[in-house]
Amino acid sequence: MPFPALLAALLVPAQDSITPQLRAYVRVAAPVVALTHVRVIDGTGEPARPDQTVILRNGRIEAVGDPARTPTPPDALVLDLEGRTVIPGLVMLHEHFFYPAGAAYYNWLGYSFPRLYLAGGVTTARTGGGMIPYADLNLRRDIETGRAPGPDLDVTGPYLNGPGLGIAGVKALRGPEDARRMVEYWADEGATSFKVYMQISRAELAAVIEAAHRRGLKVTGHLCSVTFREAADLGIDDLEHGLFASTDFAPNKEPDRCPAAGRGGPTELDIASEPVQRLIRHLVERRVAITSTLPVFETLTPGRPRAPDKVLDAMLPETRDQYLRQFGAIAVDTSTVRRRLLATAMAFELAFARAGGLLVAGTDPTGYGGVVAGFANHREIELLVEAGFTPVEAIRIATLNGAIYLGRDREIGSIAPGKRADLVVVRGDPSSRIADIESVELVFKRGLGYDPERLIAAARGLVGLR
Repeated sequence: MPFPALLAALLVPAQDSITPQLRAYVRVAAPVVALTHVRVIDGTGEPARPDQTVILRNGRIEAVGDPARTPTPPDALVLDLEGRTVIPGLVMLHEHFFYPAGAAYYNWLGYSFPRLYLAGGVTTARTGGGMIPYADLNLRRDIETGRAPGPDLDVTGPYLNGPGLGIAGVKALRGPEDARRMVEYWADEGATSFKVYMQISRAELAAVIEAAHRRGLKVTGHLCSVTFREAADLGIDDLEHGLFASTDFAPNKEPDRCPAAGRGGPTELDIASEPVQRLIRHLVERRVAITSTLPVFETLTPGRPRAPDKVLDAMLPETRDQYLRQFGAIAVDTSTVRRRLLATAMAFELAFARAGGLLVAGTDPTGYGGVVAGFANHREIELLVEAGFTPVEAIRIATLNGAIYLGRDREIGSIAPGKRADLVVVRGDPSSRIADIESVELVFKRGLGYDPERLIAAARGLVGLR
């Protein structure tokens, strides 16, 4: 029997304990579920294991193994998943609930984006800076209490940046003491991470790190005025965008100032050269993670594919038109600068990971548009494979590595007995064809199985509006 027909025949109706806000999206709500004849990619980077049985009980993974050694409980709802693969729920560490509206303005998408993230298999996400932090905090509460579907959230406070940015939703810090007060205030309000931005000074960054670490919270940064090496020496936990945001090799770099070239990294850099390798070793020794956000930079690169129709269908018509106009302008650029930069940045991320660094994944749905929750998370994994990672390595970066960074790898990030039942069922075999990662058929979060088609349908035509 085909999988959709099997679901229609066997799925247990949503139980009374499920809130009305979630009920419309839940397809599996049985206390005990057996996923049988399924290929398992467990998130550790180990090879895929065919024909496995995965037992879920009360929101946890009870057992994983060969059918002969993993009996199906008599009270289980059995899903025969032959031809399907199960991977851990995605743990993505540079996500947003706002979207570019043009002219440095951003609309908050607290309705469409949580649904699309979950539909794409994202079960845990860290926001990469907030334009409306209270909205993000309230959304986290609504998701936790079942009043909205979406991934579990690690909410980053507002952008911490010095003067000169020109974005209405970002405050300009007035010095180290102001930076420290911002951390204390937003930590009290419930922020669990902090992000520093391009024009911050070293003194302000030091104050942010000291205040956040005193509260047991982590700091990430999209830098420019401060180099990666300087930030690592100050104790930063994570660096966003890899080489795209590094100014370590910018000529005539002045302290606490962005180079005139702005945010783009060098295009002619030899990743195998000793200066680059020395920086990589320094970051690894300092235990600084790097967040890969290749989808947003792909949109800025000529010659790359346009967002597929399923992504365009999710957009408000005006949002779609804005994206297509800008995409068309970039597509006719015949220069090779951006192409070389994307290739060099991919090589940097591969070299960092091969040197033992913790590479984590995100999408950063900003730029001029086209990077849409859920869909872009699949694209990030595909681009990691293009960068030289094997499919199972790329899946680990987007699952277990994120959980390790958040300190939650005992609970999430891989498929193992005792862990939370956050799982994604996809049609096909992404370990041999990474594009199959897009074919999501069922998403389990805390043991509830969500229907991605229903989640996507609820958000269709709303990206850019709400």
